[in-house]
Amino acid sequence: MRIAVLGVGLIGGSIGLAARDRIDAVEVVGCGRDPGRLGRARELGAIDVAAATTAEALAGADACFCCGPVGALPGQVADVLAVAGEDCVVTDVGSTKGGIAAGVEDARFVGGHPIAGAETAGVEHARADLFDGATWYLTPTERSSGILFERLHRLVGALGARPVAIDAESHDRLLATVSHLPHVLANALVSQAAVALEDEHAALPRVGPSFRDATRVAGASSAIWTDIYLANGEAIATEIDATVERLREAADLLRRGEPEAVTAWNERAADDRRRLLGLDLAGGEVHELRLTVPNRPGIVAEVALALGKGGVNIVDLALAPAPDMRSGAMTLWIAGPEQARRASALIGELGIPVASA
Repeated sequence: MRIAVLGVGLIGGSIGLAARDRIDAVEVVGCGRDPGRLGRARELGAIDVAAATTAEALAGADACFCCGPVGALPGQVADVLAVAGEDCVVTDVGSTKGGIAAGVEDARFVGGHPIAGAETAGVEHARADLFDGATWYLTPTERSSGILFERLHRLVGALGARPVAIDAESHDRLLATVSHLPHVLANALVSQAAVALEDEHAALPRVGPSFRDATRVAGASSAIWTDIYLANGEAIATEIDATVERLREAADLLRRGEPEAVTAWNERAADDRRRLLGLDLAGGEVHELRLTVPNRPGIVAEVALALGKGGVNIVDLALAPAPDMRSGAMTLWIAGPEQARRASALIGELGIPVASA
């Protein structure tokens, strides 16, 4: 397998390291604007070959990861699709998906977003285990090739991640809540603390772990986050408005001074956190489901998105077209008996026959 990585920083470098460490007979080709960084990536073992041009990087590639900044990704993806082979799956790693999905109508493109990273940047901080156990969102559309989606799904799994299909709009709303909003709140909290100290003419006190934890991502790299804020601005603003309302409710609760009500409010938050963290647990028995699907464009994405929307994670999948090419078999492996039963019900609602192996 030949993998092209455009932009060999923390994420691109980690893709290269993981691929070279875990995939047999793989060649990773890196491409970027800075020859010095490409040379460093090769020294660190993140890539096998440094390509001078996008066309050179894509020659014979089976898969391409576009790892540029969010604002540059639409142009980068367009450049790649202009030179990539017909059998090359093209994806990106951007944390917003709606804009790029709306602008690409090519069957070779499947949007992606690994939920992994750190405050550090650059290939020097890349790790082969960065994606281990991490959710990697894939955003296929009805135009996406089923065969290429299957390849990307397997490839992401081989890198150590858990691929999850989701539509682009839902992805952006979800990430506005669980990723982008925390950055906004961290920025607001440190600014609020700074203003309070100035108003009181006080020296900076020793901050506790709660403040450090809540503000860990404050002021994160503007080179990355300005693009994210602007690309997903409406969804983030909607979540800010909802959070402001919750804070007003909390303020009213505290002013009333009712101990039982405050305790109930705090306990609800504890329950919500346990429930949300529980949703991220993985492991256990894997169940095999066999589907007979019509051979039409978009059927793989339709199934994957229906399961993703229903909270069902596909551990792996395989496709096998019938000899007459009118239909095909799709095999899915689902973690846990409850998820397998839910998957069967959701697939049945699509009118697709499904059987447990």
